[in-house]
Amino acid sequence: MDCYFHSNVPSIAPCIECGKPICATCRDELGGCPSCRLAAKVDAATATRQQIPGQVPPRPAPASVRPQATVSAPADPAESRALVALGYPLWPLALLSLLDRKQSRHLRRQAFQALGFNLGFFGFWGLLMLIAQVPFLGFSAGVLVPLLAPLFLVASVYYGIKAWNGDDVRIPVVSSWLDDRLPQGDTNAR
Repeated sequence: MDCYFHSNVPSIAPCIECGKPICATCRDELGGCPSCRLAAKVDAATATRQQIPGQVPPRPAPASVRPQATVSAPADPAESRALVALGYPLWPLALLSLLDRKQSRHLRRQAFQALGFNLGFFGFWGLLMLIAQVPFLGFSAGVLVPLLAPLFLVASVYYGIKAWNGDDVRIPVVSSWLDDRLPQGDTNAR
């Protein structure tokens, strides 16, 4: 039989306290194993410790027992969120959503971001088309132009879903530009 603490090392005797098979390295002069020696040291240390006055706070429940946090629905109406979310792939809907007076600042900011996203993609497409007309640089830009349509589609759907769920959408250049221009304050306040 192998040692309880060392695999592939033959045991020479069982521990006198717990009965686990142990090897010569693990066995002490009294015949005890390392876990029994450790338990004796812990018991000796806790026996000499004095009780601290006061009440011990209860331990938090493990993560598997805790109740799951409920996700609250965004406070904005579903129609407004849908209009802003569809404004990412279809810019006229973002423009139309800016006319809604009941809209929160958060949704108004998302609508501006959707317009900025569309304007940025259109500007990038125009720049690549212009570069594609240059004789020696045109080949590299001409390769990138067909890739813009799938990239726009994937990015607009991704940002639209995030806007529909009420998440804060951060578009790299557009969001930082809007942070400088839109007034600061609670973005969820109406």
